Amino acid sequence: MTTSGPGALFAIGGAEDKLKKRLVLQEFVEAAGGSRARIVVVPTASTLGPDVIDVYSALFAALGAAGVVGVRPENREDADDPAFIEPLNQATGIFMTGGNQLKLSGVVTGTAFGRAVTAAHARGAAVGGTSAGASILAEHMIAFGRSGATPRQRMSQLAGGLGLVQGAIVDQHFAQRNRYGRLLSLVAQSPGLLGIGVDEDTAAVVRGSHLEVVGRGAVTIFDGSRITSNAHYAKRSEAILASGVVLHVLPATATFDLKARALLSYGPQPPAEELAEIEAAEADLRKLASEIAAEGVSPAYYAERKRRAGRRTAKTAQPPRTRSSAAGQSRPEATEPLGAGAELSRPDTDPLPDSGTA
Repeated sequence: MTTSGPGALFAIGGAEDKLKKRLVLQEFVEAAGGSRARIVVVPTASTLGPDVIDVYSALFAALGAAGVVGVRPENREDADDPAFIEPLNQATGIFMTGGNQLKLSGVVTGTAFGRAVTAAHARGAAVGGTSAGASILAEHMIAFGRSGATPRQRMSQLAGGLGLVQGAIVDQHFAQRNRYGRLLSLVAQSPGLLGIGVDEDTAAVVRGSHLEVVGRGAVTIFDGSRITSNAHYAKRSEAILASGVVLHVLPATATFDLKARALLSYGPQPPAEELAEIEAAEADLRKLASEIAAEGVSPAYYAERKRRAGRRTAKTAQPPRTRSSAAGQSRPEATEPLGAGAELSRPDTDPLPDSGTA
């Protein structure tokens, strides 16, 4: 696969749909090259036997991948063996399964295998993982920890990751296993790192510094750059103070800038021609708002004024009618339209509120 830069990273929260829509896995196959994809499945973290390779091989083949192979280093000696590394050199996609993330970290990080995964990503291969395979994408990965909503001291433990997602910690099965507390505790202890929690059947797809959400659930981000915390002196399993953390809960289609730590967009984006029409309509509205502000009256009053002025203007096209005055004389009825700045009495019924002034 030929690309102009690093490939996409897929941090999948686990339990991705394998039977129905399979949206997350389909997105991974497309990022790996679609019908030209050559995917290597790495089931090192899994406690299952060859079945786990068979399942993902069948799934990726059904989704259109050109070829799928399984490579399973079981120890660091395997991870330095060229026979295990060679398939990675030809891969357009590398997918790491779930299981024991501490085992995955212990076997892969700091070995030739881990360096080959990093090199594949740098040349454009899509690299992803589910559950444990998602956590290892970051430089610091959660090895294990307790569930719970309240952040506590010693709630979790970190291990080394591959460092493909910089400046962040990735957790998975996030909402389903109530892992808010353990991720927040790590952010409190290391405020320079973003905490990224990924729900099941959901992927945080990272391209460069941009993160996009794909799937059924959400991606939760904790930004502790302005946190106030007592993590440096909280003892044992005490609750940790975490005040001033910025929370982002991002559903599918939302995009986020990991460097700027800011929301970029959300919701389906309309076609380009519709965007042009929307921009033109917004320009018209801004002009109208400016005119309304200049008048110093509410929008509803402004509309009523224009309507009545237009009605009076239309009467000028008709011959003037005469009517009797109190002195018995006839005179033409006034038909002049309102001029700029002329005063107009409000209607006697249903008075319109004045919502703003210039």
